[in-house]
Amino acid sequence: MGGNMKTIVIGAFLSIATFAHAAAEPLVYTPRNPSFGGNSFNSAHLLGIAAAQKDPERFERPSAIDNFEDIITSRLLSQIALEITDQIYGENAQESGTFQFGETSINFDRIGENLNIVIVDPAGVSTSIVLPAPVF
Repeated sequence: MGGNMKTIVIGAFLSIATFAHAAAEPLVYTPRNPSFGGNSFNSAHLLGIAAAQKDPERFERPSAIDNFEDIITSRLLSQIALEITDQIYGENAQESGTFQFGETSINFDRIGENLNIVIVDPAGVSTSIVLPAPVF
């Protein structure tokens, strides 16, 4: 290479290096985790990622059969709830009654101004609900 060519190459190299240095910005570390000063809106996202890594089966999509089973179960329970509601609040409302489906029973009684509903599950655990009785 001739003297002029070396000067041009060195000059070009120096100008590129100077331009790169002038265009560079300082690197600033910003934490993502809110526990270490990061944005608090990242919490749910980071917890979801951690949970998925811990138990990946928990986040698998249910199969079509599982979805169908859930829909049928929901529909049947909804129909039972409608029948019970009709017995309690319907045109021919009853003062008391018992409904049995599977090993679960639902008992209701009007006592004064209250309607007491007791649900007993297959394990024998009971749940009591007290509502104002309807006035007809």
